[in-house]
Amino acid sequence: MDFKQLESFIAIARFKSFSKAAHYLYITQPTISSHIINLEKELKATLLNRSNKKISLTQAGEILYDYAINMVNLKENVKFKLGEFKGRIIGNIELACSTVPEQYIMPSIMQQFNSLYPDVTFTMMHYDSSQVLEGILNGEIDFGVVGTKINHNQLKYIELLKDEIVLVTPYSEPYISMEDSLDLKSVVKEKFIFREKGSGTRTLIESAFNNLGLSIDDLSVVAYIENTQAIKQCIRNGLGVSFLSKRTVEDEVNFNLLKTFKIEELLLHRSFYLVYHKHRSPSPLEIAFQKYICSYFPNKK
Repeated sequence: MDFKQLESFIAIARFKSFSKAAHYLYITQPTISSHIINLEKELKATLLNRSNKKISLTQAGEILYDYAINMVNLKENVKFKLGEFKGRIIGNIELACSTVPEQYIMPSIMQQFNSLYPDVTFTMMHYDSSQVLEGILNGEIDFGVVGTKINHNQLKYIELLKDEIVLVTPYSEPYISMEDSLDLKSVVKEKFIFREKGSGTRTLIESAFNNLGLSIDDLSVVAYIENTQAIKQCIRNGLGVSFLSKRTVEDEVNFNLLKTFKIEELLLHRSFYLVYHKHRSPSPLEIAFQKYICSYFPNKK
């Protein structure tokens, strides 16, 4: 049993595909298949269910998975410590983010971390909040930054910063002459643009409406759009209004391209969280990056 076999096994477990795992590891599919065959022969156990189109772990594979991650991370820890000793830290950090952290929070953090460790690279994957949490539980994602949380005994959350959701409208009449705070009755007749199901923003809006005995199904929804930039362009062009994170429209508000409003009856505050699996050991480079993220937000709980 060697590290290449374990890395191949981990990659297949994460991507549930031999071809995707081979592409991720920059090796051929026959090579990764050979690694798994030899690993199963050595352990005298079938590790993967291959009967279905989608690869899954057998019971033996599930037992091996966490041990494999810990063994590979132990190797990475040795490399990391030797890198520190030599004054050069090398590696790639994979993180999964929902929309707002991906576009408006993580870029500056990545830049500053890279200035400290110029040989470190990043792979940032975009998912909505629910997909990030599901991916961590399934072992497909190591850690992420999200704007919503679900209570689960295998997930660990660290609050990073607060956020506020506001109603966003075009910077035009009649919105220019309105007060910055509106009551719900004055906006329910608007045409709305909403994020896709699973987004933290939409989950918060649905919860706030449900608390008032309302549903977004009661609104006139003209579009469901995943991309925040596209939503902002649609608002500017008069397609409708939307609820967005205040920090996503700061530039447009400063340049009088969009206007924001608080809705008096709705409590639209949330937090962004660093989230990871309680019982899986991150690599030393990931630990260093996670510590850096937390130190970047000193006012976190």
